[in-house]
Amino acid sequence: MAAGRPSTSIRDGSDADFDYTCTPCGEEHIREEAVKYCPECEEYLCAKCTNQHGRRKATLSHKLQDKDVTKRVSMITITTKCRYHPNRDLEMYCETHDMVYCTMCIAKEHRSCNGVSEIEDMHTSPVHQKEVQHLEMQTRNIQERLIAIDRKTQKNLDSLEEQRVDILAKLEDVEQNLIEHIRKLKHEAITTLNKDYTSEKEDLKYTINKTAETKKEIENVSSQLQTFTSMEAGQQFVQMKLIQQTVNDAVKLVEESEATGSKALCFTENTDLKTSILTATSLGHMNTVTENERQTVQRIYKVKSKKQINIKMQNDRTTCYIVDVCQLQDGTIMLADCNNKKIKRLDINYNIKDHCDLGNYPFGICCTGQNEVAVKVVNNKVQFISVGSSLSKLRDISIEGGVSCYGMAYFAGELWISTLIGVSIYSTFGSLRKTISQDISGGEIFESSPQNMAVSGETIIVTENSDGAVCLGKDCTVQRKLRYKRLVNVEGVCASSDGTVFLSGFDSNTIVMFDRNGECLGELVAKDADLKKPVALHYDSKRNCLIATCARSEKVIIFDISD
Repeated sequence: MAAGRPSTSIRDGSDADFDYTCTPCGEEHIREEAVKYCPECEEYLCAKCTNQHGRRKATLSHKLQDKDVTKRVSMITITTKCRYHPNRDLEMYCETHDMVYCTMCIAKEHRSCNGVSEIEDMHTSPVHQKEVQHLEMQTRNIQERLIAIDRKTQKNLDSLEEQRVDILAKLEDVEQNLIEHIRKLKHEAITTLNKDYTSEKEDLKYTINKTAETKKEIENVSSQLQTFTSMEAGQQFVQMKLIQQTVNDAVKLVEESEATGSKALCFTENTDLKTSILTATSLGHMNTVTENERQTVQRIYKVKSKKQINIKMQNDRTTCYIVDVCQLQDGTIMLADCNNKKIKRLDINYNIKDHCDLGNYPFGICCTGQNEVAVKVVNNKVQFISVGSSLSKLRDISIEGGVSCYGMAYFAGELWISTLIGVSIYSTFGSLRKTISQDISGGEIFESSPQNMAVSGETIIVTENSDGAVCLGKDCTVQRKLRYKRLVNVEGVCASSDGTVFLSGFDSNTIVMFDRNGECLGELVAKDADLKKPVALHYDSKRNCLIATCARSEKVIIFDISD
């Protein structure tokens, strides 16, 4: 290709400097400023030669370019190679992604993008100093964050080893109190622990290495920015895009690391081992949690203390039978007393505050608003009650098949009501939306009659007169089943804020815990002298207490529980 160079015109005798001289004139030892360039002839042309070029038959079809095109091309090819295809030059610009790429990148990943053009066809201008300063500030900021991530990750790596040692010590303590069968389970737990530890350790080391690489890239970017102003406009454009991409990648790495947080190895002992060792399948739960998840790690509750509250009123005609319990947003506890046909309200000390006569037997209660509850009554009605300075009846709706069945819950804006064979879903205005009794394959969902219900996150838990409960999703499909063979005729159910589910056996006189994945965590209450024929359960999140009611009892038991 003919190269342009500064020259002085001899033809007109001036001393003007030219960036490019006419190639044909130069062959005649005449220096004339070039105004066009012919890529096919590889010649620079002055104004006169340009006119002649366009008239000759041989060159009539040639497409002439501005003389500065070759200057831009030469600068671009200095060169910058594609980061994804190192053997290819950067030649294309994608407006959709605002980034420069090689032709292979465009062909593979950006064929459908808008605004794809060759870099040499773009009109670029020098990058404004403020943009350079902004990028320098971003670079410094991400450098500091990368250093912080590096320190945090290294600290996390050290703490994982300490946590591993702590968990191993706990495993040893558990082993000493159990029979030989535990040693096999211990080996399985250690294997899982070491696998998780190795996996997390490698992930953290990868993060450290990735962080180190990114730090080097950012340092290189910082150095490039120092010489930025000495570059030509086209090269500044390319480097600006590449530097911005490097910074964006670093920001993404940091944000992902910051969002994930530190990880910890956690072990949760299976407290049921001592009472059911021969049927145990694991020594505990081994899992890794992030810093953001640590607050929701599965808790193992224990009874810290208990007390009994007398809920009999002077005008009660017979022994109390509290079939269900619910709680309003302000913490108010509401009791459904079946035998006395009442709804009773408790104050903050769990003492009777007032009541509402229903005129019929209540079989379930749930909160449907900030100051409203719905009560399922035996005459196939649901009575809505306003809870204000006093309790007053509102509207009622008719339902079907709810006679002699405990249980009702307010879930996803609808009333889920137990029937003899399944669950019916009603709108709060009485329209039957759906009846649930069979799964998608036509099999029966419930082993026996559904009973009380409780809502836990995106699921509703329905007890049945067997050894457990069924968890249903909003789509009415079975999510999981909770089973514990020592539970007999389950009626009571509630769930804590962390997803722990509590079930009570009417004939086993026990309260059993399950984690949010459906695995049994053991018995919270085993054969308590005061827990006879438990009917309803409720978890009071405001006081961290478990409320249990018993059949034909004048008292409600309040268990103060802690992990």
